[in-house]
Amino acid sequence: MARHRYAGRRYFWRAGAAFTLLLSVCAVACRDARNVEASKSSDVPAATLATQMPTVRTAKAESRTIAASVQTTGSFVAKESSDVAPLAAGRVSETLVDVGAFVRQGEVIAKLEDRDAQLRFEQATAAEQQAEAALRQAQSRIGLGQGESFNPANVPEVLSAKAAYDSAQAQAKQAEADARRYENLIQTGDVSRTAYEKARTQADTAQAQANAARQQYEAMLNSARQNFQGVMNAQASVSGAKAQTAMAKKALDDTVIRAPFAGYVSARPIANGQYVALTNKLATVLRIAPIKLELQVPEANATQIKVGVNVEAAVPGYPNRTFQGRVTAINPAVDPASRTVTVIAEFGNGDLALKPGMFATARILLPGSSMGIFVPQQAVITDAATNSSQLFFVRDGKARVAVVQLGERDGGQVRILSGVSEGMTVVLDHLKELYDGQSVKLAGEGN
Repeated sequence: MARHRYAGRRYFWRAGAAFTLLLSVCAVACRDARNVEASKSSDVPAATLATQMPTVRTAKAESRTIAASVQTTGSFVAKESSDVAPLAAGRVSETLVDVGAFVRQGEVIAKLEDRDAQLRFEQATAAEQQAEAALRQAQSRIGLGQGESFNPANVPEVLSAKAAYDSAQAQAKQAEADARRYENLIQTGDVSRTAYEKARTQADTAQAQANAARQQYEAMLNSARQNFQGVMNAQASVSGAKAQTAMAKKALDDTVIRAPFAGYVSARPIANGQYVALTNKLATVLRIAPIKLELQVPEANATQIKVGVNVEAAVPGYPNRTFQGRVTAINPAVDPASRTVTVIAEFGNGDLALKPGMFATARILLPGSSMGIFVPQQAVITDAATNSSQLFFVRDGKARVAVVQLGERDGGQVRILSGVSEGMTVVLDHLKELYDGQSVKLAGEGN
């Protein structure tokens, strides 16, 4: 099935070439007829016309070894393309770039009205400051310094209650010891029972005071822990206020539209005073240094191409220049309609000569070599209207026209893919004066 498809393609190409040759021959024949008619009207003797054969310079079609390659066509596209949209809806207050301008990454492209966003940011900032003040106040209530870790035992009120508890406990121990000593002395008769009862009462009172001091100390500990919970709540309030401030700052920053990367502005469909939504495009930024070339390679040749191989490209805008690039990506899928594979080549484009959308004829260089037929470029006539090429060659003293298919250029030589064979003598000058079958004189081979 594929063989019949390729045979059909060759048939149509040959038919097209034959048709182009027929048109060229007809045009030359018409010109020749006009020349003969003019000669009759001017009554110039035929013998004189016979002696007015043009003397032409010629050169030989040479066969030379060239690197194996795949000839194909494609179009240049930007390395990166971004339709820049706003992050917030609003009215455009300022546009800072025009089409064709170069912008650096982060450079401002346009600005939106930011009065409301500025007020919300100031409000959020004030709320954050209030939350921070409340936090410092809560920390001061428990004696917690900035950056210090919380320990309830270090709270001043707790320290005071702890000291009071320790003192009351010491007094209770001393009173209990006195009461026991009096109890021993009463048995020996050294003290009266009244003195003993008084000492016992003092001991019981001191123990009650110690118990009360312990309860006060524990209450202060609980209060300190509760106050620390207030600090935690205040810290949470500060965190929430900071988040609100950050959101307000982002909303303010979103009113400034910046370039996502360094490149050239290819479109800017907005104007000052225009209201834009999140879906509106403010500008299109293209990165064209380097630039990509999308090539369509026949399925049969796709397996020969590898990432990293060199590519030579020519564009109509620079007829005498060859651009150098390399293959950076190969689409793994084959287009079922065209039976081609998309190959991406990258070109440095430091001088920005290549533009997105330019049509290019490219040659993908492959390992190995092959033979090619070359002739001087000056021997080829190209019709821009039909994008067809032809040349004249000499056979039996007459100029003959040949429709040719061009390949790559090498210096002042151009490769002929079809229409000319090795050793043929091609004409280098008087090309616009010649017609098919005209007798010519040879000035000698060479350039």
